[in-house]
Amino acid sequence: MSEIPTDLRYSESHEWVSVDEESVVRVGITDHAQAQLGDLVFVELPETGSTVGQGDACAVVESVKAASDIYSPVSGEVVEVNETLIDAPETVNTEPYSDGWLFSVRIDDVDELNTLMEHDAYQQHIEE
Repeated sequence: MSEIPTDLRYSESHEWVSVDEESVVRVGITDHAQAQLGDLVFVELPETGSTVGQGDACAVVESVKAASDIYSPVSGEVVEVNETLIDAPETVNTEPYSDGWLFSVRIDDVDELNTLMEHDAYQQHIEE
C-alpha cells in the first residue's frame, strides 16, 4: 500500500500539494505514482518565473519504463524548482514527499485547492 500523508492535497493525476502560509504550494508526485513509474532516470522541470495553469502539463519525469507528464494541480507562477533532481532524479523514488518535491507555485486562486482531494478521497481514488 502506498504511503499517503494526511496533511497534503492530491490531484487525480497523482500530484501532491503542500501549502504554506504565503500562498505558495510545493508540488511533487505521490508515492503511488513513483511506484507505478519505476526507477526515475530523468526529470525535466518547469522554468522559474513561468506561469502554469491548473491541469497544464509543465514537467516530465522519465523512468526505465516510460516518460510521463506532470500536471500542475494549481494555477500560478513557478517560484522555485528542485534543481537537485537534475543530478539525482531517483530522489523522487526514495523520498517522494520530502526531498523529491518537484517545484513550487505562487498560487493565483486559493479556491483551486478545494478542487483537490484530501487523504481519504485520494486513497479511494487509487484503490479504484
